[in-house]
Amino acid sequence: MLATLRNRRPGRKAGRRRICVAAALSALALGLAPAAQARSPADDGWAFYGHDAGGQRFSPLKQVNTANVAGLKLAWTFHTGDIADGSKGPRSGLETTPLFIDGRVYLTSAFNRIIALDPVTGRQLWAYDPKIDIRTWYGDGLINRGVAAWRAPGHGKGACGLRLFEATLDARLVAVDAATGRSCAGFGRDGLVSLRDVPSYQPGPYHMTSPPAVIDGVVVIGSAIDDNTKVAMPGGVVRGYDARTGALRWSWSPLKPAPNQNTGAGNAWSVMTVDPKRHLVFVPTGSASPDYYGGLRPGDNKWADSVVALDSRTGRLVWGFQLVHHDLWDYDTASSPLLAEILHNGKRVAVVVAANKTGFLYVLDRNTGRPVFPVEERPVPASDVPGEQSSPTQPFSVGLPPWPRNRWSPTKSTA
Repeated sequence: MLATLRNRRPGRKAGRRRICVAAALSALALGLAPAAQARSPADDGWAFYGHDAGGQRFSPLKQVNTANVAGLKLAWTFHTGDIADGSKGPRSGLETTPLFIDGRVYLTSAFNRIIALDPVTGRQLWAYDPKIDIRTWYGDGLINRGVAAWRAPGHGKGACGLRLFEATLDARLVAVDAATGRSCAGFGRDGLVSLRDVPSYQPGPYHMTSPPAVIDGVVVIGSAIDDNTKVAMPGGVVRGYDARTGALRWSWSPLKPAPNQNTGAGNAWSVMTVDPKRHLVFVPTGSASPDYYGGLRPGDNKWADSVVALDSRTGRLVWGFQLVHHDLWDYDTASSPLLAEILHNGKRVAVVVAANKTGFLYVLDRNTGRPVFPVEERPVPASDVPGEQSSPTQPFSVGLPPWPRNRWSPTKSTA
């Protein structure tokens, strides 16, 4: 279900009422300022998963404020109808973040349908159905977090001038015309590109849930992998495809093959952010498989559980910073890397803010990946599980306080 709220102000004409699509917004604390993004003062859209390319999740709109937010009323409700209760397959969930571009709302359903709505009335304008098999046991159930949008230079308002990209649960990349909902015929085969050509591909355990990132005419795709089911899983390759043709431009693997390693995953299942000025895509990666035992994957397992910066044009690794060494706790980098600028030692510094399930925030220089605030490698308790070789240290962000308490005992807790 998608609901919108109307700000009803006395004397305001119906033709000039604005509709605010309900969206989750977050503000970055600790003195971090919004990143310098190419943004129009009149920008009232939501063109990326996180509002802008850097994932700020900040809207410049001011019509709804602390003085009138209590007066918001429900304007309309839209039901996708794509619901599964789990009795005949996986359960469904609505996790889409709608985009608002050129006066239209675009969202996805749990069954990977792409839907366009009139933002004023909630009326469906069109729907595209990639026809996935909803009975397949995808590891995360039937969910999708939305689409990415790309405006083809020189195409204007022609067919597929603005196209929407979706990565489906059954591992396909879809390109549709935002105006009509029809497949972009020049992309792949009839608007579809298979993402299944990875070693050890398994339908269901290898799937996609998050929107791609688009930068420099390249559609960048990660994957979701059932990394807690067995040792040998598909690798978490990140790939870049030509946004016009669907041709593979590059690929990058977070885990490099080694003779003493038996593992997989390290995949980027969460949302990536991009910096067009620097031609960088920032990739959050998850745990190597299996999640809770690393005896068959000795070492730090780079670049699992990391934030990495890739050159959007070639896929070359520019820098990487590992948030958890030799993960034994499923401490994926679940949060999207956030791009911001801060005033540090009298200078404005472009940074990447990375959060982890440990509760630490890491503020990294956007060009180099080096910590802006201190990070210390501190000794941590060793594992007593037979065959396990846990990391002797972990990176502690000491320049910023952890968000939650991160040490507990049976009698008391300390920060």
